[in-house]
Amino acid sequence: MRRWSYYYRRRRLKLKACSTVLLVLLLLLVVAADAKPRPQRHQHQNQMGLLPNCTTSCGGVSVPYPFGIERGCYLHGFRLTCNTSYRTPRLHLWLGTVLYVITSISLDPSTMRFRPSQLIMEPSLAPVPRGPGPSKSINGTEPPGCHLFSKQARLDWEVGSTALQLQGRRRQHGPKTCPRDLGGKACHSSHSSCWATSGPYTRSSNHTPTGYVCGCHDGYQGNPYLARGCQDIDECSDPAKCFGHNCTNLPGKYLCHCPKGTTGDPYIQNGCVEPHPNTGLIIGLGVGIGAMLPFLVIGTTFIIRKIKAQRKKKMRRRFFKQNRGQLLQQLVCQSGNIAERMIVVTLEELEKATNNFDTTRELGGGAHGTVYKGILSSLHVVAIKKSKIVIQREIDDFINEVAILSQINHRNIVKLHGCCLETEVPLLVYEFISNGTLYDHLHVDGLISLPWKDRLRIAVEAARALAYLHSLASMPIIHRDVKSPNILLDSNLTVKLSDFGASRYIPIDQSGVDTLVQGTFGYLDPMYYSTGRLTDKSDVYSFGVILIELLTRKKPVSYRSPKDDGLVNHFSTLVSEGNLVQILDPQVIKEGGGEVTDIALLAKICVKFVSKDRPTMRQVEMTLESIHAAKEYTSSDDVTDESEEYYVQANGLSVGGKSVDATTCQDMID
Repeated sequence: MRRWSYYYRRRRLKLKACSTVLLVLLLLLVVAADAKPRPQRHQHQNQMGLLPNCTTSCGGVSVPYPFGIERGCYLHGFRLTCNTSYRTPRLHLWLGTVLYVITSISLDPSTMRFRPSQLIMEPSLAPVPRGPGPSKSINGTEPPGCHLFSKQARLDWEVGSTALQLQGRRRQHGPKTCPRDLGGKACHSSHSSCWATSGPYTRSSNHTPTGYVCGCHDGYQGNPYLARGCQDIDECSDPAKCFGHNCTNLPGKYLCHCPKGTTGDPYIQNGCVEPHPNTGLIIGLGVGIGAMLPFLVIGTTFIIRKIKAQRKKKMRRRFFKQNRGQLLQQLVCQSGNIAERMIVVTLEELEKATNNFDTTRELGGGAHGTVYKGILSSLHVVAIKKSKIVIQREIDDFINEVAILSQINHRNIVKLHGCCLETEVPLLVYEFISNGTLYDHLHVDGLISLPWKDRLRIAVEAARALAYLHSLASMPIIHRDVKSPNILLDSNLTVKLSDFGASRYIPIDQSGVDTLVQGTFGYLDPMYYSTGRLTDKSDVYSFGVILIELLTRKKPVSYRSPKDDGLVNHFSTLVSEGNLVQILDPQVIKEGGGEVTDIALLAKICVKFVSKDRPTMRQVEMTLESIHAAKEYTSSDDVTDESEEYYVQANGLSVGGKSVDATTCQDMID
């Protein structure tokens, strides 16, 4: 009996110990079950972009709207799965049959990070869940939902929609501009906006939008997909925003102020500084200087103008001396007639007369200068000649022209009214000849040019002017540049011989002078060109070329015959051969008579190579006068030696002061 009692007590103690152990194990299981992490539910709306009564995170990964886990907690197509079968729950995303573990979700920028790290070759368009994950596109179209675009370990997401137009990253402000894909407004929050996006898998070639994303405005933060999800940021709580220590927070922005007693920029570090102790003095000096500044500017401008005026006066005196002004003054004082005809014009008056030598006032130019039209204060219209280059030779030619023209008074020579010697470039003031030059009237584009009767009269008047220069002036003058561009014509086609820059005096007791060759090729005396000996017969040769130009309307400078002869040689050959009609101007043939042959013979004699074989300018003038006076004289159109002999004898031509008989004339022509 005692043994059974002992055995019973021992068994009861063992059962009691086992019960205690089972109870402890059960308690441990309950504690472990309570300690296991569960998906959290958030009770406060709009905190960190989360919906109330919805799972806010899974395994430490925040799940902001439009993503969600439970029904009613996500936007259509944004459903995720929280798998709690792991010790640490995992947030899952199904793409087809592939499972991805989401490690983070961001609203700005719109991205997701996942495992494993691999490239998804096609986008996921997930409006309607098909199985555990988002669905693909339907019939090639992109239905609304969550569009995912993979970039290695990152997914870019967007709200699928084609309601917006692509404008880069330009935002469309306000809910009214956003698509209505969220049941009401795309971006539910105030102070938010949306913009269209186009994922890298867009099937359209013109890059049409595939969706959109939302974002809070500057100065706000939160979830733009929820009503009142974007909240104002208190920038004043960030000490790095405002360094002035006086910060005022405003909706969407903030204002900084420097502390009292300081000035500067409160938005930068050490931007607010205390004013300088001498600020009052500095302000006073600034005000005083500012008040004096206009007077200083006016005074400085006046002084500068005064200095410039004095410099101008000094330069004009120097130029006047350089241009031999004193010599010209003496020349004017020696002759009362010259003083009456010549005036010295100031530079200011000539600048005013020509509008500062405006190019629209240019009349033309020659080898020695440009001619401008001007109107003097006396309302006289004049021509003002200005040298092109400033070298001593041009200045000498200018002085030479003044000295010559100041002593000449002839109706067929241009008049010199005055001159200006106050500039580095000397200026001459002539009478204004309004009708151009003989060259301009003769060489026109049409078939009809100057009438023959006017050409003959022009030849007579030009001969008178040259004969006057050679024989009637107090000292003979050789023009040295006789050509059609230097024969001006007034409104009545009256000759005005011009451009005496190259002219030279010839002493009465000398037949010529040795000088540098100067003139225009085509008109230049070949004897003078080869020897450098200038005589009055040089002008005779040039005048003979003008006669040929009047007869033929050919340009002496550029004309070449089929045999490459110049105008003078070709003309002389045709006259000797009796073929003058081949080179004559058709208008001359039609309008002229026998005097045409007479003029041709005279021209041929004037252009003889040997200068002593040419007539004098006085003889040429008298011959032309007789031809012009007896214009009705009829001569044979055929040029023969007998006609030349009769022509020379009838007009009493002589060479070198000796009479010319038939034999001599024949020798001259040959």
